[in-house]
Amino acid sequence: MKKFYNRLLADPVINYLFIEIAKIDLAHHLPILVDFWEMVLFHTDTYRKNAIELHLKIHKQSAIQKHHFETWLSHFNVTIDELFEGKKANEAKEKAVSIATIMQIKIAQLNNHL
Repeated sequence: MKKFYNRLLADPVINYLFIEIAKIDLAHHLPILVDFWEMVLFHTDTYRKNAIELHLKIHKQSAIQKHHFETWLSHFNVTIDELFEGKKANEAKEKAVSIATIMQIKIAQLNNHL
């Protein structure tokens, strides 16, 4: 996860959402992300937050647009391909697309209500 977030934080297309808007502390944020992906891929019950709600809050501060999701997915896929292979790696990439799609739908619904 650290390699992936280092890519995101170095990319000016998307990094401001993490640095300026969400103001993430990477050391604090990484264990939460690990919990999230463990839940998604291994069906653990370690993640206790609402990822959609958190992203909608960020969107209200600064619009998260389609190109942000595309950038996020691109960095995610490149990182997965560099570090992993096999069934779980493919599943992670598929789940990432599903999650990004759901978030975009929720953002569109929020926009329609504003």
